[in-house]
Amino acid sequence: MAVDVGTLRAQFRADKAALVAQFQHSRPSTSSATRLLTHLARLVDRTLHTLWDAHAMPRGAALVAVGGYGRGELFPSSDIDVLLLMPLSPSVAGDESLAPALESFISACWDIGLEIGSSVRTVAECSEEAMRDVTVQTSLLESRFLCGSRARFEELERATREHLDVPAFVTAKMLEMRQRHTKHEDTPYALEPNCKESPGGLRDLQVVIWLARAAKLGRSWHELARNGLITAFEARQLQRNEGTLKLIRARLHQIAGRREDRLVFDLQTAVAESFGYTNTPALRASEVLMRRYYWAAKAVTQLNQILILNIEERVQGSTDAPMRPIDARFFDRGGYLEVASDDLYQRDPHAILATFLTLQEQDGALKGLSARTLRALYNARDLMDGAFRRDPVNRATFMSILQQPAGQTRVMRLLNQTSVLGRYLWVFRRIVGQMQHDLFHVYTVDQHILMVVRNVRRFFIPEHAHEYPFCTQLAAQFDKPWLLYIAALFHDVAKGRGGDHSDLGKVEVRRFCKDHGIDSDDTKLAEFLVGEHLTMSRVAQKEDLSDPDVIQAFAKRVGNERTLTALYLLTVADIRGTSPKVWNAWKGKLLEDLYRLTLRALGGARPHMDAEIESRKQQARQSLALYYMPPNIEVPLWKTLDISYFARHDAPDIAWHTRMLWRHVETDKPVVAARLSPVGEGLQVLVYAPDRPDVFARICGYFDRASFTIQDARIHTSVTGYALDTFQILASDPLRFEGVHYRDMIALVENQLAEAVSSDKPLHEPAKGRQSRRVRSFPIAPRVSLRPDERAQRWLLTVSASDRSGLLYVIARTLARHGVNVQLAKVSTLGERVEDTFLVTGDALRQDKQQLTIETELLDVLAA
Repeated sequence: MAVDVGTLRAQFRADKAALVAQFQHSRPSTSSATRLLTHLARLVDRTLHTLWDAHAMPRGAALVAVGGYGRGELFPSSDIDVLLLMPLSPSVAGDESLAPALESFISACWDIGLEIGSSVRTVAECSEEAMRDVTVQTSLLESRFLCGSRARFEELERATREHLDVPAFVTAKMLEMRQRHTKHEDTPYALEPNCKESPGGLRDLQVVIWLARAAKLGRSWHELARNGLITAFEARQLQRNEGTLKLIRARLHQIAGRREDRLVFDLQTAVAESFGYTNTPALRASEVLMRRYYWAAKAVTQLNQILILNIEERVQGSTDAPMRPIDARFFDRGGYLEVASDDLYQRDPHAILATFLTLQEQDGALKGLSARTLRALYNARDLMDGAFRRDPVNRATFMSILQQPAGQTRVMRLLNQTSVLGRYLWVFRRIVGQMQHDLFHVYTVDQHILMVVRNVRRFFIPEHAHEYPFCTQLAAQFDKPWLLYIAALFHDVAKGRGGDHSDLGKVEVRRFCKDHGIDSDDTKLAEFLVGEHLTMSRVAQKEDLSDPDVIQAFAKRVGNERTLTALYLLTVADIRGTSPKVWNAWKGKLLEDLYRLTLRALGGARPHMDAEIESRKQQARQSLALYYMPPNIEVPLWKTLDISYFARHDAPDIAWHTRMLWRHVETDKPVVAARLSPVGEGLQVLVYAPDRPDVFARICGYFDRASFTIQDARIHTSVTGYALDTFQILASDPLRFEGVHYRDMIALVENQLAEAVSSDKPLHEPAKGRQSRRVRSFPIAPRVSLRPDERAQRWLLTVSASDRSGLLYVIARTLARHGVNVQLAKVSTLGERVEDTFLVTGDALRQDKQQLTIETELLDVLAA
């Protein structure tokens, strides 16, 4: 039968466009998504059937739908996976006409607009591939006959069933799922989740059906219910939440116009608006959409656990596993905690929280909760009402969970996964799945809080001492770890309400402590930690730690060593729990420096700067002696340096500067020295050169061109007019320097930076810095503040803006153009937001008009 490819292509495209348009303009519902997926699959079925009949395909061959297409569903931009099942391999048959026929058929599919993924195999070849690759085996499990020889397809089905090792298949798919979950950070609450692959996504539901099919336990949720793996209520819940995920994915494909399974920031608003959501003063439209997604994903995660455990039990024959009584309410059933009866929680609601306490008390002897227990918890959610939360027994049990010697991280995650945490702590329920629209956090609020709890807990585990030795050392001396867990649970719990979440959080933690019988001193500490959880980070990164007044003010704020230690541990855990990009060794050093300086101030006397500086000089001299440096070589250099230099640099840095510069005190050429950073990451770079207003700008310009980011800049001008600047730098693109030995990198920086500083060429035009997708999606208005310092001798310039490459250079270049000298720089990058502080001088700053011009130009370059 001849077919006009052009006519068929036009017809296919018109029919597909009509289906997508109908879906686009229909009321967003799970039924509209199901209808679209089914009708798209049927359209492709008909088109492939037409093409198959139009080509001289071999007798006995069959066309088979596999993968997602095999399920009879197609998303607007999904691949179309087909298997051309041959009676004999073309090479074995020796039929030279077969290959052209196959190529012609596949080419026609692509010409029409069917983006097919095709394989050509015999039944035997399919079996061989399936034995080697579980992905092929999975694909064949979902195979669906399209056209050709039905006998050949039935032969494939028999072969697939005969060669299927069900226990091995279940094990392989479980390992595959865990690997996928790890790749997606083991949480459904990523801010840009993949609605197909992330935990709680469609793939998790597909895994369950694959395992059930392999074990002959059913091919749909209702069949699984009839076979006793889930209840009818759970089947309806699965169907409803699967429909929600399908609807969101279909809208994503339709709006993106391509295969896009990630709910990226760029598309969240458009998808939300397609659901009819609009912005309100309290919530953005995208937040409403994401909350709906997170609740669906969470339900899928819970039900997925129940189903998979049930299927594993059936397959492995462990339904009759021996049960060891733990107490009257719980059993150890094959390593899982099992309720003694299905109605345990209805009869004894106190057993709900006791479940998690019992799991903790077993000290790792149990792998987790059994399917029966998970189901009982899922069906007991309505029991956790106001009376449940007020019950003294439940409050005592929750405190016991916090005060156990181990297991808080695991149990808190389980409490959240099973929805018990949000039902018991009603204030926590409000932030489950709540997005954080900033450039700092990469997790939802509840996920971030649990990450912080985990981080605090690790400080108390000796096996993790290598991660943060100083934190572990301090934690070992802290008397009540559970107080830190409470502070971690409540530090961000009031986000999203409007107002200062730290102040609102203090109210919530005070109420919790009162309800749970915590004494007044411990309550005050918990309140302080929640209310001040951002303070230590702000002081360390934005204020001058060499200023005794700064340290004294912070010491007065914390009051005593116990509070200081608790705040330090919470601060480190909090920063580490925001984003993998936020923490670095330099920030760790700043926090540790602030801790040590404050601890000394809390010891009694106000720091005596003269004595401190003399101590640093003496330590530096001792260090120089270790390098066999001649006596008194430091004198010429140190005579040119005032007290502020020695106040801002510690003894090792002073010694290093002296070793590098003692021969070059009056040099007319720039001296650049670099070494591996003593704090453990990147390089430390020293620049010594005759001072001029554009030195800082030239240095920043070089680092920008060379793909380095400046983590810290300590700027000093000697009394003889030399710039003595020290920088902590990191490679902004580590791949660029992959394989480059650090000695070669140091030599490169030293030579090129010296050349850049000595250049008399005009400062180069800044490149247009690239902004990340997050910055484009969540832009923040740049802010510039220029005001005299407390002594009215210099000016304090504060800049806040979205981060981008080259940002520090455009700031420095603007200042240089107006003859403004930078004397101190505090560079702070918070995720993808920068908050930099500069101490500056210059004649232009004394004139109001010039000052206004500088501020306006800075705002312009920050917004560009």
